[in-house]
Amino acid sequence: MDRIETDVVVVGAGLAGLAAARRLTARGVDATVVEARDRVGGRTLNEELGGGEVVELGGQWVGPGQDRVLALIAELGLETFPTWSAGESLFERGGRVGRYRGTIPRANPAALAELGLALRRLDRMAARVDPERVWEQEELAGWDAVTVASWMRRHLRTGVGRDLLRLAIEAVWAAEPEDVSLLHALFYIRSAGSIGALLDTEGGAQDSRVVGGTQLISLRMAAELGDRVRLGRPVRAIRWEGPGATVEADGLTVAARRAIVAIPPALAGRIRYEPALPAARDGLTQRMVQGTVVKTMTIYPEPFWRELGLSGQATSADGPVSVVFDNSPPSGRPGVLLAFLEGDAARAATNLPAAERRELVLDCLVRLFGARAARPERYVDKAWAADEWSRGCYGGYLPTGAWLAYGHALRAPVGPLHWAGAETATEWAGYMEGALRSGERAADEAAAALPTP
Repeated sequence: MDRIETDVVVVGAGLAGLAAARRLTARGVDATVVEARDRVGGRTLNEELGGGEVVELGGQWVGPGQDRVLALIAELGLETFPTWSAGESLFERGGRVGRYRGTIPRANPAALAELGLALRRLDRMAARVDPERVWEQEELAGWDAVTVASWMRRHLRTGVGRDLLRLAIEAVWAAEPEDVSLLHALFYIRSAGSIGALLDTEGGAQDSRVVGGTQLISLRMAAELGDRVRLGRPVRAIRWEGPGATVEADGLTVAARRAIVAIPPALAGRIRYEPALPAARDGLTQRMVQGTVVKTMTIYPEPFWRELGLSGQATSADGPVSVVFDNSPPSGRPGVLLAFLEGDAARAATNLPAAERRELVLDCLVRLFGARAARPERYVDKAWAADEWSRGCYGGYLPTGAWLAYGHALRAPVGPLHWAGAETATEWAGYMEGALRSGERAADEAAAALPTP
């Protein structure tokens, strides 16, 4: 059993944890990062394609307004490139596939007008949410008492309108509208600025990718930190009696004056704490559920869909694939179609053998892109809910009643313990931008609480 003494111990070597350690060390504060996996990056993960090309099996996109992550990419000597969007997109519903341009598929005018009104209404409602103090806004209790699905039933009367908004909810939260508190959805929208920012490709959250894959952000931060990062050390217990905290991991004990827990609340709640955490914090971790997604990459010699005038982007109300993107590398070779199974479809597919998931995905791609989609060179996927150290993606969400009852415990320190992670962010919650901001915020909290030498 190795033992380390440090100023601040950070649990988790994803973007939040590494950003926290990087900020601390820049201020001259000693920090040690303890990570369960044998790699860094958390919910970002590169997959090698050969020839120096990669695809991302985890978080991958950055966009305008995500200032911190874009600045860090530049600081680390990395570059971005735009998500491929040239050409027409596809929308499948009721066995019919149509082409369109822009963010919203073509549909009957009444359905599109209704959907546009609903999206504008959500933006107006979200403007009333204060991300810094959601739990204090008792006047919003009615929104925390209903799901997004309940709101949809009241405000969307057309089947097309409901299907399109359902697809949007699945795409953002990897959950069903029945799962998510309306207030949580509004908080998320406010944290990004608008629902359009969440949904759009060009100019939105899916605007650009990182050359070489987003895991490079974590890999380069970890390289700067050197042996301060300890991999393959799952944290089992945190003792926080007295002025400091002791983290007990497999084969390693770290004694520190402060601790930053930078993993999703659902996982943070599985650590044993001595003494036990306050009831509100424990209650929060029980309620903040991880989204469920299977992210798939189907790889072809070339992006044949571009020859057909297609962007590679598609949405399907028929499923089980809900959203598709052209995820080819900057060179355009090989051609890669990224297909998501989200929410209920991902729950059903997670426990299937990979070969069966492959057939489900190929069936959908053939319906959308034609017979050539049936003959890929390779297929790879990642069922994030089956990952022991993530238990889901893209992030955590709250069901009805949780924000007002437990939201105050999301970021509030407990003794020497501080909380980070994309779920705790007030700007771009759930995104890489939010993860970085949360880690830096927790680092500032911890540094400010250290005794003056």
